Amino acid sequence: MSKKPPMHKARKRFGQNFLHDAGIIQRIIRSIAPKPSDHLVEIGPGLGAITEELLSEAGALDAIELDRDLIPVLRTKFFRYEDNFRIHEADALKFDFRTLQTDERPLRVVGNLPYNISTPLIFHLLSFTDLVQDMHFMLQKEVVERLAAQPGEEHYGRLGIMAQYYCQVDKLFIVPPGAFQPAPKVDSAIVRLTPHQALPIQARNVDCLQDVVRTAFNQRRKTLRNNLKPLIDGPTLESLGIDPQLRPERLSLAEFVRIADSISENDQEDS
Repeated sequence: MSKKPPMHKARKRFGQNFLHDAGIIQRIIRSIAPKPSDHLVEIGPGLGAITEELLSEAGALDAIELDRDLIPVLRTKFFRYEDNFRIHEADALKFDFRTLQTDERPLRVVGNLPYNISTPLIFHLLSFTDLVQDMHFMLQKEVVERLAAQPGEEHYGRLGIMAQYYCQVDKLFIVPPGAFQPAPKVDSAIVRLTPHQALPIQARNVDCLQDVVRTAFNQRRKTLRNNLKPLIDGPTLESLGIDPQLRPERLSLAEFVRIADSISENDQEDS
């Protein structure tokens, strides 16, 4: 018989909204399809609604939890899994996920990410894609739309470009507010990020690409000529086959890589 965990109230400062809808939980688990050979990592397990289902299927699970008051709740609830369940009291934004890989198995990352840290956390996780098999996240619907957006679409920008540089992005399904306690004011969605085994487009210098994309979208309504003036001039953009009068949301990932490669090449020649 399992021990009864103490009650815990969701905290606004941690952006906590606890998932309780059994049908949605099962749909998430089917999307992840955990196996006994998997090494799973769950970010922000909360009260363990998804954790319980994952642990019953997976070979090992590391949980990253910032709220120290939830640690005893989780330890009590899952005490029978102590051989393959580890809890790390840590801020996922600063956590070194490389410390979790103890064998040849890639990590499979899962998380119901708080809205207030979802974008910086995804950028942090993109730096670990070489050791990740896939990532399944519950996010604000708008964030998922930004991740999957294509050139010319309303939500296209820095987050989607860099996520798609590293990963295949698949929108899975919408999760209504009523699936959570307390209910958020917006819809959520499940997204799958699958790191490319080989990058379809590779930049000479990824830091330069990051800088170009960040600079280009600093002021979305301005043209590339104006936004990228500190990095590259209009005639050079034209020589790359890119119209400097375009706004940044019109450019593809490949075109951003072309700009970054030109800047990297020039910097190398000047050094």
